[in-house]
Amino acid sequence: MADRLDVIIFGASGFTGKYTVFEAVTVLSGLRWGIAGRNRAKMEAVLKQMGAKAKKDLSQVPIFIADVNDEGSLLEMTKKCKIVVNTAGPYRFHGEKVVKACIESCTHHVDVSGEPQYMESVQLKYDQRAREKGVYVVSACGFDSIPADLGVIFVEKNFDGVVNSVETFLETGIKEGGGSGGGSAGLNFGTWESAVYGLAHSDELRGIRQELFPQRLPKFYPVLRPRPLVFRSTEVDKVCLPFPGSDRSVVMRSQRFLYDQDKKRPVQMQAYVGFPTWLAAGAVIFFASIFGLMSKFKLGRTLLLKYPGILSGGLVSRDGPSEENMERTYFRMTFKATGWPKGDRLAESSDQYTEPPTKSLMVRVTGMNPGYGATCVALLSTALTILRESEKMPNNGGVLAPAAAFSKTSLITELEKHEHGMKFEILANK
Repeated sequence: MADRLDVIIFGASGFTGKYTVFEAVTVLSGLRWGIAGRNRAKMEAVLKQMGAKAKKDLSQVPIFIADVNDEGSLLEMTKKCKIVVNTAGPYRFHGEKVVKACIESCTHHVDVSGEPQYMESVQLKYDQRAREKGVYVVSACGFDSIPADLGVIFVEKNFDGVVNSVETFLETGIKEGGGSGGGSAGLNFGTWESAVYGLAHSDELRGIRQELFPQRLPKFYPVLRPRPLVFRSTEVDKVCLPFPGSDRSVVMRSQRFLYDQDKKRPVQMQAYVGFPTWLAAGAVIFFASIFGLMSKFKLGRTLLLKYPGILSGGLVSRDGPSEENMERTYFRMTFKATGWPKGDRLAESSDQYTEPPTKSLMVRVTGMNPGYGATCVALLSTALTILRESEKMPNNGGVLAPAAAFSKTSLITELEKHEHGMKFEILANK
């Protein structure tokens, strides 16, 4: 291991990959890192472009040729480093082969997948082998779902009692100022493609979960019920819908792990996304309905992938969002937690309270450029944390969700250090 690089960024010439290279200049400062992908010329161009952006000569950064369709090249790459930072999605098509090569090479692996089928099937297939080899495999290490998963951990650490439930309310927007980039796309095509195939195969999840968790968790009371399909939240003063991303499934995996591992009462969670007006929420429902229907049929998927700009209402572009637009985009995730004060703590985690929750806490996680700034900083920060604090992580290895892996580390502190990091703050404690 001594002669290995600390980190290799795989998929470095992709949209997320190239901004991960840019953020690596600061987040991985003092470490030995390289990049990998299929095309040397494209990777050299990324080093030149991102080096100029970071005002740093990256011409000496090692380059490795690796292709997901060539398992030998993946093994060669994974043997050259301590941890692979994998930005090459959609992960349901490309991720498993990289994970398998990492485990066989005793190399840790982190990625930014927001695809529950991929994440949970990898846990089902490879968790035991990863533990045996002392390898950590952690997905959802970007905007999906670090703010939500680590946000719940932040809530629990500051609650001074027992948390029963957390509701999250996500808001995104574009700060005023600059040019007229407000109408440009907010997502690149790879993210859209992952969403199309993820929804198309969402029915796979039930079978995966039945195998992954053959024993159901005991039910805890009071049960956190979902709110109506559309409602105005008094917590954030927005019109809210259920959040369709992976946040809830990732948080539930972490909470299940912490219950099994530490006998901690699992936090119930519901996730919502807020919009400024009823009209905006209605437009989202309209486009989401079209997307959901079309993704279930082969012809529909073909059209979604052929005409992403039109069928996403301008949200998606094959070229990705402009840098100006990215730098002005912000996110704000508000957490409403309820539970019981420390004095009411029960003897066993499986015991039930007879009185309703009497304590609440509001916290917020915020950041800029969530898709390609905060995501890349979070991804690299998880790699850095594994390198520096693996002794604080569970079981010497395994396939884990972020909070399950990093709840006892200083990852939140690391995230708060960087320009494109995330800020965790307490709003109200009652």
